[in-house]
Amino acid sequence: MNRTEFIIVTAIILFVAFSLGWFAYWIMHRFTRVAGAEMGELERMAQELHDAEEMRDQAITYMQQREAELTNQIAQTEAELRAAMDGLRDARHEAEELRGYIERMNVG
Repeated sequence: MNRTEFIIVTAIILFVAFSLGWFAYWIMHRFTRVAGAEMGELERMAQELHDAEEMRDQAITYMQQREAELTNQIAQTEAELRAAMDGLRDARHEAEELRGYIERMNVG
């Protein structure tokens, strides 16, 4: 086999390899191609997913705001309760002092 025959055989082998690769790509592309109806379905699903994510984000934001409001309301209620308990304690103490005073006045 001389040099020219070797070059021709190598070129033929490379062309056959290229042709087989291209044919395999074409077959694979043909079977994995997405139809137009499927693309529409995929786009619809993507839009629904996007809408669901937006609704989830809005719900999370609402829940965080509501939690902050309720926490603030609980803090205010606890402060009012403490103030009421302090007032009740003072009233009981004052009533006890008045009872003692009245008893001292009735005895003496």
